[in-house]
Amino acid sequence: MPLRIIFMGTPELASESLAALLRETSLQVIAVVTQPDRPKGRDLKLTPSPVKQIAVAAGLPVLQPLKARDENFIAGLRSLQPELIVVAAFGQILPATILELPHHGCLNVHTSLLPKYRGASPIQAAILNGDAETGVTIMKMDVGLDTGDMIAQRATPIRDEDNAATLHDRLALLGAQLLVETIPGYVSGAIQPRPQPHELATHVAKIRKEDGRINWQQPARAIWNRIRAFTPWPGAFTTLDVASKPALLKIWEADVVLQRGTPGAILGADKNGIIVGCGSDALRIFVLQREGGRRMSAQEFLAGNPLAAGQRLGANVL
Repeated sequence: MPLRIIFMGTPELASESLAALLRETSLQVIAVVTQPDRPKGRDLKLTPSPVKQIAVAAGLPVLQPLKARDENFIAGLRSLQPELIVVAAFGQILPATILELPHHGCLNVHTSLLPKYRGASPIQAAILNGDAETGVTIMKMDVGLDTGDMIAQRATPIRDEDNAATLHDRLALLGAQLLVETIPGYVSGAIQPRPQPHELATHVAKIRKEDGRINWQQPARAIWNRIRAFTPWPGAFTTLDVASKPALLKIWEADVVLQRGTPGAILGADKNGIIVGCGSDALRIFVLQREGGRRMSAQEFLAGNPLAAGQRLGANVL
């Protein structure tokens, strides 16, 4: 008999794990739990989550509780008699009554090499901190925040060309693959959960828009990491004085150059990029976007916004 599974998840990250479970004939997804439809776009039309879209296409029952602690919702889960619950970026803390409901407990797909980067933004944190690698952990959930025993881990290098979007997509696939490879050994008892070394734990908070602001006093490599970590959201940004007013500039692509100059000062600007001084070394900007405008190359930007050596970025705070 296939293993009866309830899947809980919401965004694109989770949809890869759901799709992988649906491909396994030894596993039976009997229901999907996801966040309620949210307003999206300019017209604020209610839009189903990526996970719900897959579930509906597969003809699966979909539950969308406002709160996971709702007693009627929990009673509904219990009536389905799942043997295992799989969670990937669901978006709510699960109470002990849900964690203890299935015979095999609840497994979580977490996008870091636990105990490093428990919390809301592990993908961004790994890039921001300049880590050489990150990965995914399949964890047996407990009532703590990402504190449960580990079932399996798999690492992947963080490449220079990676940003949060590309790393997100790779980890989503890696987590989905590891999940379906791990479940049979876990439910049979061949794979035993092992406690996390809690003394090594680090925690990361939910990202705020302000986290994207560039401090040109930082080393160029730290700023480069910030740009990559916060692409596509919230974006790394600075300001430029235009007609005595600060205009916001979002930086999309850049690299580090071995050049010295005043932090925030334009050191050079031509078709090859806009070079800005940093706390150490300098940053060469290739792709940027002025507030209200479109994304463009440095050459395109300079055609309509000429910059002179010595001009400052980030001198004003919006």
